[in-house]
Amino acid sequence: MWQFLAGPGDGSEAGGQCPDCAPGQGRRALLGLAAALAAGPAQAAQRPSSWLSVKVERGRTLIALVMERPTAWRLTALDGPPRLLLDLPGLPWRGPARQLGMGVVKSLERQGSGSTQQLVIVLAAPVAAPNAKLSGGRLTIGLAPGPAAGFARLADGRSLAAAAVPRGPLPLVVLDPGHGGKDPGAIGARGTQEKRITLAATLELKRQLEAGGRCRVALTRSRDVFIPLGDRIELARRREAALFLSLHADSAPGARGASVYTLSETATDSFSAALARRENEADRAGGLRLPSVPPDVQRILLSLMRQETRAGSEKLARLAVAALENEVALLPNTHRRAGFVVLKAPDVPSALVKLGFLSHPQDEAALNRPAHRARLAAALAETVHGFLGARGPILAERG
Repeated sequence: MWQFLAGPGDGSEAGGQCPDCAPGQGRRALLGLAAALAAGPAQAAQRPSSWLSVKVERGRTLIALVMERPTAWRLTALDGPPRLLLDLPGLPWRGPARQLGMGVVKSLERQGSGSTQQLVIVLAAPVAAPNAKLSGGRLTIGLAPGPAAGFARLADGRSLAAAAVPRGPLPLVVLDPGHGGKDPGAIGARGTQEKRITLAATLELKRQLEAGGRCRVALTRSRDVFIPLGDRIELARRREAALFLSLHADSAPGARGASVYTLSETATDSFSAALARRENEADRAGGLRLPSVPPDVQRILLSLMRQETRAGSEKLARLAVAALENEVALLPNTHRRAGFVVLKAPDVPSALVKLGFLSHPQDEAALNRPAHRARLAAALAETVHGFLGARGPILAERG
C-alpha cells in the first residue's frame, strides 16, 4: 500500500503563489485551474492523489514523484551511509522537508533549494541498480536489496538515470524606456531629457541581456516615439512576457539616487504618489482576457493571477535593489510602492526603476555618461537573470 508523504489531494495548491516556478508556469497552471473548475468535480478527481509517495510491492520499494513541469532530474548514489541523491532543480516542493520511508528506504529528505534542490533517499541497506521510469509526468524509482560491494560500485558519481528538459523558447523580457516623442519626461538643469536617457539605458540593457543568452528581449519603443501607457502594458501581456521592466529618471527637489517601484493602489508615501500621478497622465488600461468560464470562476482566477503576479513583482524589486546598491547611489527607502499604470498588468510581474533624478546635478551628469549607464544596465541584467533563475543543465539519458 502507498504511504502518502506529501500532497493535499484536493488540488488546492494549484493556484497558490509559487516562488520557485519558472516564469509563465504559474500563469499556465492558473489557466488549467480555470478549465478544471469549469469542467466540474469529475475532471478534478483525476488529479494525482499524492505528490510524493512510497510503497513496497513484491519485495521492491517504489518511490513515486509527480513532476509538475519538465525537470532535469538526475539520480546518483553515495556510500557511507548508503543513499541516493535525486537532483530536482527548480521543482516546486509540496511537502515537509523530511519524511520516514518504508522497505529499503529509511527516510526521504529535502536538501538545498532552487537550482540546487535534491531529494536525499536515505537507505536502510545497500540496493541494486535502481530502475527509474518517467511516464505521464510521474517519476517512479524501483529499489531492491543488493550487495554492499555492488552498491559501492554504483556510488562513483556517475548518473544512474537522468532526463533532459526539452528546450523551448527562451523567456521573453519586455523593457520599457519611459516617455518618448511628444512626451520628453523630466528635464534636467542642463537640459537633459528623460526620454533620451531612458532609451539609451534600455538599449544598453538589451545588449547585455542578449549577450547573456538567457532570454529574449522586446522593447516597447526603440526610437523617439510616443507610446501610450496601455499599449506598453498590452505588448507585454499579448506576448506572455516573463517580466516587464520600465526604466525612468525623474525630477524632485533635493532627491538623488536610483529607486525601484512595484504596484500598490495605496502609495507608500506622498512622494511616490506624486511620481505615479505624473507618470500616469497617459493612462489607458486594457482588460484582461480570461478563458470562457463562469463569472465567479473568472473572479477567482483573476484574484489568483494578481496574487502570483504581486509576489513575482516583489521578488523582482528585491533583486533590483540588491544589485543596484553595490553600483550606484540609492534613494532612501529604495523599494517603494505606488499606482503606476505600467505596473498594472495582472498577469506579468513588473517593476519600475528610477535610474536617478535629473534635477540633481550629480545624477544628471552621471546619467549622461555611457559608462554609468552601462553599470546600471549590468546591475539590472543581474536582476533579470536572478529573477529568471539559472537554467537547469541539459542531461543525457544514461544507463
